[in-house]
Amino acid sequence: MSDRVSIRQADFDLSAEVAALRAGDGGVGAVAAFVGTVRDLSDGQSVQRMELEHYPGMTEAAIEAMIDTAMARFDIRAARVVHRVGVLQPMDQIVLVAVSAAHRGQAFQACEFLMDYLKTQAPFWKKEGTAEAARWVDARASDDTALARWGIHSDNAA
Repeated sequence: MSDRVSIRQADFDLSAEVAALRAGDGGVGAVAAFVGTVRDLSDGQSVQRMELEHYPGMTEAAIEAMIDTAMARFDIRAARVVHRVGVLQPMDQIVLVAVSAAHRGQAFQACEFLMDYLKTQAPFWKKEGTAEAARWVDARASDDTALARWGIHSDNAA
């Protein structure tokens, strides 16, 4: 298992993840973290559950490559991505992106870059369960637009 990527069903502890990211690195002056949660409403419908699927091995490799890209683009010291799979409930934590750097600007930028990259390029499939039915979540044009500001183009929502 990588120290940088964890795909799992179990929840994560933000404090423990940030402590591990900073451990033994006296050069860390900033940590930026993003935690995504399952919403209880989507497109006007009540969401009762979210199911996430992935391709083991392939998903981790894709995220490792994203972190490598972030490390080359930004002056950061470390990054960690935790993404949950399986069946989740509204308000459950679904994803963590945490980045350490000497200075906050680079940490914030790299964290946002990784989240935009993850949202459009990571091989995950999401299915929302509502009272009426289950439906696969389609890519959004706004996610492609967010990634494009980093000079990376995606046609996921096309």
